Amino acid sequence: MKFKNIAVLTSRESWFVEYARELVELFKKRNLNSRLFFNPDKISERYEIVFILSYFRVLKKNFLEKHIHNLVVHESNLPKGKGWSPLFWQILEGKNRIPIVLFEATEKVDEGKIFLKDYIVYEGHELHDEIREKQARKTIELCLKFVEEYSKLRPKRQCGKSTYYRRRTPQDSKLDVKKTLRKQFNLLRIVDNENFPAFFYYKGHKYILKIYKERDDLNAE
Repeated sequence: MKFKNIAVLTSRESWFVEYARELVELFKKRNLNSRLFFNPDKISERYEIVFILSYFRVLKKNFLEKHIHNLVVHESNLPKGKGWSPLFWQILEGKNRIPIVLFEATEKVDEGKIFLKDYIVYEGHELHDEIREKQARKTIELCLKFVEEYSKLRPKRQCGKSTYYRRRTPQDSKLDVKKTLRKQFNLLRIVDNENFPAFFYYKGHKYILKIYKERDDLNAE
């Protein structure tokens, strides 16, 4: 089957918006009718595929039934690691090779059949924006691969016991003044300097700590 109409759905406030626009343009370059949406109610039945990427709401059955495929990308080895922010939780666990899967959306969160699986590989020094960049690149790669290799794909049911990650909150960016920076470096890697910066309490005051890499050219002699 060759698809002609592809929708990309994301949340307007998501970090992924610019990458979603890029994905739409890549589909258009492949002579596909593609459009970015922020509201699922605006997506008509003529869209055969809907890529649901960094969208923050659960979609209902009557929406899912309108399209041939409704596809989600998730950064864990499903059914392990369902839920929120699986990529960041695994980096906190010390992992640098993170599974990423593209699967069919169902009414139950993170439950559908898996079409594609790959890995995002980090070196252990990347900070938040670099982590997101690699995540986005692999997400786009999987979406394009699904469309281009669809006839060869055979979806597989999830097998094994489900585990879940909870939603991260601003409080999760708290540093422990009694621990070394080395022990807390993975936390510093994943904090968002603008929205969820690292912080700590000391002598009755709250301090905000932001982390940046020094530009390589500043080190050049």
